[in-house]
Amino acid sequence: MGSPSGPPYDPDDPDRARRERDTEPIPRIDPDDGPGYGAGPAYGGGTSLSDDAAFGDGPGYAGEGRSGRGWARDPEGYPEQPISEEELAGLRADASGMAPRRVLPMEDEPSALAARYLFPTERFRGEWKRHWVHLTTPIIVGVAATFVLGYLSGFLAGRDVGALTTVAVLLWFGVMGWVAWRVADWWYDRFILTNKRVMVVNGIITRRVAMMPLVRVTDMKYEQTPTGRALNYGTFVLESAGQEQALREIKNLPNPNELYLRVVEEMYEPQAVEARIGKEQDEAKADDGA
Repeated sequence: MGSPSGPPYDPDDPDRARRERDTEPIPRIDPDDGPGYGAGPAYGGGTSLSDDAAFGDGPGYAGEGRSGRGWARDPEGYPEQPISEEELAGLRADASGMAPRRVLPMEDEPSALAARYLFPTERFRGEWKRHWVHLTTPIIVGVAATFVLGYLSGFLAGRDVGALTTVAVLLWFGVMGWVAWRVADWWYDRFILTNKRVMVVNGIITRRVAMMPLVRVTDMKYEQTPTGRALNYGTFVLESAGQEQALREIKNLPNPNELYLRVVEEMYEPQAVEARIGKEQDEAKADDGA
């Protein structure tokens, strides 16, 4: 028999199978099947869409069925994927310290030199002396003075000129005293980072303390010469509201890339710093207890 609203039934009609497939009812999605792809009415003319509808031209993914093309809205949404321990492993070093890291290990306590300039609610993040290349000039001067004045003293001693020999020796002591002063000044020269500011403390007799709040830093960069890249030191340049500051240029800081990441992380991700410090402290306590 033919359809009442269509042409008469013809068993030899080549389009009969296509018409029967197109007019066959398609079941709706069962919400109990779970989120994901499901079978549903195809997206086409005369078909109304709903939140449970499937888009496509046939049955889609439903339950364990993985055939056809379709898409069904997940009523519960996509759950947030947690970050695994493997993904966070790069932020921590192993016992040998050889694991890749983004930042240097956190220091537990400030030195006596730095502690006197911290207020009680401030959290200490680290302090650094300048790179040993900062002592290049005094070391070269000391070595050169030793060779030159030592040779001159021997030469004058052979000519029985005692007064000039004494002058040469006193001159050498003066040069070596200047070298010792520069080394001591390098030792007391510190770059200090907290959760609120950066500071530079230097001077032996006349002490100078310069600081800049992290919230006032508008631009920060570091520069490395070819020698600096080879020896791992650089110059930091800090900008604050376009004004000249005492901390605008800090030369010869060690590990500039990791120090840069430390400062940037403190400026933009303070919660991550606190979480990492807390976790490292818990792991240290667990190791001590073991």
